[in-house]
Amino acid sequence: MNIREVLRAMVQLRSSDLFLKVGGPPRVRVDGAVRQLGNTALTAQDMAEAVKVILDDHARGLFGKNHEVDTAFQDNEIGRFRVNAFQQRGLTGMVLRHVKSDIPDFKTLGLPIETIERLALLKRGMILVTGITGSGKSTTLASMIQFMNKSTNRHIITVEDPIEFSYVDDRCLINQREVGIDTRDFKTALRNAMREAPDVILVGEMRDTETVNAAIDAAETGHLVLSTLHTINAQQTMERIINFFPPYQHALIRMQLSMVFQAVISQRLIPRRDGPGRVPGLEMMVATPTIKQMIEEGRTPELYAAIRDSEHFGCMTFNQSLYKLYEKGNISREDALANSDNPDEMEMLFRGIQRGSSTQLMPQVGAPAGAQKR
Repeated sequence: MNIREVLRAMVQLRSSDLFLKVGGPPRVRVDGAVRQLGNTALTAQDMAEAVKVILDDHARGLFGKNHEVDTAFQDNEIGRFRVNAFQQRGLTGMVLRHVKSDIPDFKTLGLPIETIERLALLKRGMILVTGITGSGKSTTLASMIQFMNKSTNRHIITVEDPIEFSYVDDRCLINQREVGIDTRDFKTALRNAMREAPDVILVGEMRDTETVNAAIDAAETGHLVLSTLHTINAQQTMERIINFFPPYQHALIRMQLSMVFQAVISQRLIPRRDGPGRVPGLEMMVATPTIKQMIEEGRTPELYAAIRDSEHFGCMTFNQSLYKLYEKGNISREDALANSDNPDEMEMLFRGIQRGSSTQLMPQVGAPAGAQKR
């Protein structure tokens, strides 16, 4: 197997992921579906050669020690890839994700332009992008960083494992740090970033209590913090963050979150009906006084209704997003229902039965937390 030729084929097929394992042919994921790339089974020697090409000396050392490693690989002619090498049943396996060199803008990604631009221009607080693996979280964050890079004069620090998108300084100064190479771990890098005069800090993933705590501290001290979580919606996101901490700290964490939270953007990629590719279904929970109060008081089960009734302030439930995509002809009715958290409500939308909206007055996204308290 020539791994570079396999990568070229992957890119030509517009695949998001390449899967390699001993005993089976290469497989690729195209528009969410996994399919074979040829019929020739890979041998142990094929995988050993792939390891030599894909992993640098540092990554090979970690792989030999830990039997798994996250890293990145770049070929100037083929492209950049996020890599996870691992062992399964004593044999080498590998998954490579194609990271496109051109960072797409909000319109190309199908994101609500006005709301996302407004969030990206905020000077402080916390914005979280959530979803399952492969839902486009990293691409959304990269698009926000690139928008800042072209629109603002800021110092941006990213902490990633590994670095995915590479940025070229435009109006912003951007320092990218990779866990395992440039820093020991997320929490250490985040603590030290506070001494590096950043305006914006991107944390690739909030994996542990220390990282979450450091991210909240950074947002409280006047920085804009962007990060991701593997949660499926806003309610689960808030509950996950709170449950990183012991019960006796929950009230304090809820209060801190209510003050620094600016938005949770939850994503799911859905097959397009009107052509190849996938389109994002979104839940957008942006800071409103009602939502902030619910978070502080631990009323997370009520967040869904608050999001649904605050669409005019940039909020949007998955069902509202899915229905709009269906109306535009982007997705099928079946896929809308399959991706809905509340298919009964989705059916009501299809039938033209909609719930009433809240008419309470709320400030714009990003208003100071103190101004939102009543």
